[in-house]
Amino acid sequence: MVERQRGGNVDAEREREIADVLALAGAVRGAVGQVIEGKPEVVDLAITALLAEGHLLIEDVPGVGKTMLAKSLAKAIDCTARRVQFTPDLLPTDITGVSVYNQSTRSFEFKPGGVFANLVIGDEINRASPKTQSALLEAMEERRVSVDGTTHLLPRPFLVVATQNPIEMEGTYPLPEAQRDRFLLRISMGYPSPAAEVAMLDHHGESDPLEPLQPVTDAESVMRAIRIVRSVFVHPAVKEYLVAIVNQTRALPQTRLGASPRAGLQLLRAAKARAAMDGRAYVIPDDVSALAAPTLAHRVLLNTQSQLSGQDGSDLVTAAVRAVPVPAGRG
Repeated sequence: MVERQRGGNVDAEREREIADVLALAGAVRGAVGQVIEGKPEVVDLAITALLAEGHLLIEDVPGVGKTMLAKSLAKAIDCTARRVQFTPDLLPTDITGVSVYNQSTRSFEFKPGGVFANLVIGDEINRASPKTQSALLEAMEERRVSVDGTTHLLPRPFLVVATQNPIEMEGTYPLPEAQRDRFLLRISMGYPSPAAEVAMLDHHGESDPLEPLQPVTDAESVMRAIRIVRSVFVHPAVKEYLVAIVNQTRALPQTRLGASPRAGLQLLRAAKARAAMDGRAYVIPDDVSALAAPTLAHRVLLNTQSQLSGQDGSDLVTAAVRAVPVPAGRG
């Protein structure tokens, strides 16, 4: 009887925790939705990256709200945000920081770089040199930077939202496959619907859309939600389903390079975040299949023939998902 009561208490506490994540995600979704008109799917993916403690790569043409999405997310969660405009002359120390000699104290002082914020907006990341790109991507992976032998921890939560224009490629340094693998999700904003664009003109035509936006949570609450997301249950059958999709990306004839094991781990983390945002303490196959394309597409390479035929990574991942049978319920 005592054991049953204890189990009931644990279940009730778990339900409360998931309900807190659901409420937090809903509040952030509503706040960011005030600024980003008509893009609920994009907003949800940004929140998924935040709660899965990953990073977000946004590829799209200028003027569709890539930077505005990142700024509104930072303001909604009341966290520090810094924007770094990537240019060919940007140095790695502009990202990580540098030690400067202070003559009055006769010692070196560390001046933090652009990466020291909860949310770092890397605009047009492909315009900086590979060396500078690597400085940011190392911080993304390690969540710390080392300068002159001293390690400096980055604030938590820590989210990098990088943007790049896939059309104008002159004078750019495209991210190599190994560096794209550091991003949990790659998304595209797309143009708004005519109705959403009219609403944007009405709401944002006369003032800064970020000005009326009020924070709906804080860094401590976000970190608590991240810890809850990590403990979301994943049935072995769902894990096998996930691994089968990842393996299928390597087996398809269109593939030159399939998704890595790290890609599978990132997909698992994203699926856990999606489950919690949906009010569930467990992952279902739909969580995996829905996030497969934004999580895996930028990590796979197509062979030359498939590229010439106009296919892309999303097509390959979609084919992989369709080829893998969905696990049946086992209670």
